[in-house]
Amino acid sequence: MTVLQGISLDVDAGERVALLGPSGCGKTTLLNLLGGLDRADEGVVNLGGENLGSATPKRLAQIRREKLGTIFQFFHLIPTLNSRENVELPLQLLNWGAASIRARVDELIHAVGLESRAEAWPSELSGGEMQRIAVARALAAKPLVLLADEPTGNLDKATGEAVLALLKDLTEKERTALVMVTHAESAVGICHRVLRMVDGRIIEGPP
Repeated sequence: MTVLQGISLDVDAGERVALLGPSGCGKTTLLNLLGGLDRADEGVVNLGGENLGSATPKRLAQIRREKLGTIFQFFHLIPTLNSRENVELPLQLLNWGAASIRARVDELIHAVGLESRAEAWPSELSGGEMQRIAVARALAAKPLVLLADEPTGNLDKATGEAVLALLKDLTEKERTALVMVTHAESAVGICHRVLRMVDGRIIEGPP
């Protein structure tokens, strides 16, 4: 069964792209290909000069740690780690030095406005706070691309808009590309481009 057909997509550094479409149209599959979770049967997925499809499993895992950040609808924070430790984790996996980790985590905790919640456990955080920590964690290693799957889908309207404003500000500051699957009009509003998918094809580009 062919899921995606004739997809051609280039995303520049710092560009934010919204991906819209009905359930089952291929949005999640496309996001998984961009994130190296799935391999395409045909075609090339190139990230920062590297072909994800031809990378060895070991190298692919390293590329994903170094160059990709991911944000999910349901946060996926590790419940046994506090806020600071959740943000630290990607940097520990990349063997950053202790001083560099501390400086980067301090920077991001400040950027998401949660200094007072740095030692809190995920169970003690609100939904909006959990997503802010998830944003900080996704950006910790200074990835080239941030992939977001319905990042405001589990938040109320006001909290969701606050998280989107944060995403906009941080991706601009970090020059990180953002590809976001969403149904929220407010999410579309922070993006440079809107792509609509039907039956595995991109049928509409920028308005």
